[in-house]
Amino acid sequence: MKKVFIDGSAGTTGLRIFERLGARKDISLITLAEELRKDPDARKEALHSADIAFLCLPDAAAIEAVELAKGSDTVIIDTSTAHRTDPAWVYGFAELGYREKIAKARLIANPGCHASGFLSLAAPLTEKGIIDKKTVLSCFSLTGYSGGGKKMIAEYEGEDRSFLLASPRMYGISQGHKHLPEMCAVTGLENKPVFCPIVGDFYSGMEVCVTLDARDINGSAEDIRRVYAEYYKNGLVRYVEAADEGGFIAANAMQGRDDMLVTVCGNGERIVLVSLFDNLGKGASGAAIQNMNIAMGVDEATGLTVG
Repeated sequence: MKKVFIDGSAGTTGLRIFERLGARKDISLITLAEELRKDPDARKEALHSADIAFLCLPDAAAIEAVELAKGSDTVIIDTSTAHRTDPAWVYGFAELGYREKIAKARLIANPGCHASGFLSLAAPLTEKGIIDKKTVLSCFSLTGYSGGGKKMIAEYEGEDRSFLLASPRMYGISQGHKHLPEMCAVTGLENKPVFCPIVGDFYSGMEVCVTLDARDINGSAEDIRRVYAEYYKNGLVRYVEAADEGGFIAANAMQGRDDMLVTVCGNGERIVLVSLFDNLGKGASGAAIQNMNIAMGVDEATGLTVG
């Protein structure tokens, strides 16, 4: 039985991990009393006692936790932004060729939710040369409000909420979103994509789209379909021929699940690549638990909800 500590179990991602692991018989959870939750000495003891620790913390606190864990053999899975482009850490997206590295790693950086959708679409195509690494891609991403954490959830679910929340809202409008560095680092893209994240009035789910002009790529829509079909044979990402319902693709279609679907829409001239998943699932806690499972050497879907 593995001992697991969740540093930051009160946040949205930490709570979801805690709830899922509580039902498992191969896990023993290390917990801290409420008054010790932020105590450095108590956290250090828990981090050193654990076989695996999840960091569900803001960046600065995650960096502090890594310092506290120094000298231990604890496998650390960090869900913050702090270490995603750090070469000392393994990027935790198994299906993009990281599975064997995750299995051997002590330091695992869990991907960002928007980045997960973008990378599932772009990384196989830059690797195969269909998208040139000098290309400036365009990406938009629709997400449920749970991605904003407790404060945004309370805002959307409050009785006296603003009428503006009933409408989809674009954010990251300065083009400085925190997921951009990992989006470039993993794909090898030399230029940051034009990225437009949008939050909608639904709890969870995510739909990430990358648009392409067929004249700007080295191949066709059929070539992309073949790459995805071959690339996603194993793991929790699957290529599907169609993901629409009567011509519509809902951003919350994968709500409550931990797997991901990728598909190709459009025509011979204009191509739309689409990734569908739950921002709290494969976009956060589901991916973190998948990484833990790989590190433990058990089936990576253990304790997860997949189709």
